[in-house]
Amino acid sequence: MKHLKATTFLIAAALAAPLAAQEAGGRLDIVVQPEPPGLMLGLVQNGPTQLVAGDIYEGLLRYGTDLQPQPGLAESWEISDDGLTYTFKLQEGVKWHDGEDFTADDVVFSADVFLRETHARLRASLAYVESITAPDPLTVVFQLKEPFGPFISVFETGTMPIVPKHIYEGTDFANNEMNATPIGTGPFKFEAWEKGSYIHLVKNEDYYVDGLPYLDEVYYRVIPDAAARAVAFETGEVDVLPGGSVENWDVPRLTEMDNVCSTGSGWEFFAPHAWMWLNNREGPTSDVRFRQAVMYAMDRDFQRDVVWNGFGNVATGPVSSKTNFYSDDVTIYDHNPEKAKELLEEMGYDGEEVRLLPLPYGETWQRWAEAIRQNLSEVGINVSIDSTDVAGWNEKTSQWDYDMAFTYLYQYGDPALGVSRNYTADRIQKGSPWNNVEGYDNPELDAKWFAAATMISPEERQAAYDEIQKEIVDDVPVAWLLELEFPTIYRCDIKDLVTTGIGVNDGPRNAWIEK
Repeated sequence: MKHLKATTFLIAAALAAPLAAQEAGGRLDIVVQPEPPGLMLGLVQNGPTQLVAGDIYEGLLRYGTDLQPQPGLAESWEISDDGLTYTFKLQEGVKWHDGEDFTADDVVFSADVFLRETHARLRASLAYVESITAPDPLTVVFQLKEPFGPFISVFETGTMPIVPKHIYEGTDFANNEMNATPIGTGPFKFEAWEKGSYIHLVKNEDYYVDGLPYLDEVYYRVIPDAAARAVAFETGEVDVLPGGSVENWDVPRLTEMDNVCSTGSGWEFFAPHAWMWLNNREGPTSDVRFRQAVMYAMDRDFQRDVVWNGFGNVATGPVSSKTNFYSDDVTIYDHNPEKAKELLEEMGYDGEEVRLLPLPYGETWQRWAEAIRQNLSEVGINVSIDSTDVAGWNEKTSQWDYDMAFTYLYQYGDPALGVSRNYTADRIQKGSPWNNVEGYDNPELDAKWFAAATMISPEERQAAYDEIQKEIVDDVPVAWLLELEFPTIYRCDIKDLVTTGIGVNDGPRNAWIEK
């Protein structure tokens, strides 16, 4: 084995005995919307699934709101000086929900077999891995082929959920009957799922962290209508509204109620970034001057303050200010209609119609599309709104059937994990709305993205990403909008609900109710 750094990353405080002031017992009712398509986190990684299954399954690490790693199923870890060897020491006494022992073999199976087949986003990171081995039942070693700067950030539960080898080895993963009754190592166990109504989890009495969880049970309530979700919170039917559960204009009214608290924390790892795909392949949007004109035409301060009720920040480029290696040393596109008109005149734009596809996630997004159409119309761009449902949006974006289309994607704490995938030519592929949908093709910049990912030194990586951001912002492959903030609304007597960078997704583990 290669020489390992003397420093071992161990945060023992996270596993300390619970304080006496924290009280055990009680139930939480949390809104989940839309209803998850499934709870087997190794197969389904959309937002609603991560919200619920983040209490059932676990990763080797958790991440704080500062994006620093914390113990999860691994109690400690070491990284070799050359950045090629990652050694994890696992927690002792961990059991699967069916009573079987959890061991290093489960980690090797999950990462090297199961998730390589089922998890496309993780698969891209595992391409850097030469081998995954278990020298003993409580040790796992990841040996990399070459350095991969953000590798320490891939062990979060939604990115690398550890699944039980004894249930899935040798089976058809997608059709394993146990997918309907998921078995994990997490603080809560699956109890029941009444489709269209609720998902019920109960306390894992054998959880390996002494004293946790405090709660007896959690109900995830399925309430399809945003207005009805707001009413359910007002009447006490639900206790927690995760970010995005209600329309933005309802947030001020709900947070002014007695015993109601809210926080924008808990999204640091995901750092949701909103933009409009701009079709780089054809039509007016294929001209960089048109794309720059779109940026100058938009009043993004108005969008943040009025459409998004002040939640979030105006995006300066592809990397969120909440994500590692952000830089604001780029061209700043302020609201400048005259500059937009000059660019359109220079390119000879003749009023050709441009189709704008809103994101079908509620009235807020429809209002946002209307605000942008108004801005673009004011500089002479002929915009029609092409509304559709979620399935239609998925189809149109994944098949490149649009001119401009709203989206927002997660950044996962590092540009090499959640940002570059949207801009490098190797990620141009029909059939997915989560990659380089705009068709941006810049080989020189691709080489810089790839080089930055394999640098070991954070200082080198920062310099590389500074250069990338400066260049790509001038190209405007997409129209960046806002760094979104989704406030979580909850009863003030619920304590420690949001303690990590993924917020409510693993919040019930530490949450307790003041009585």
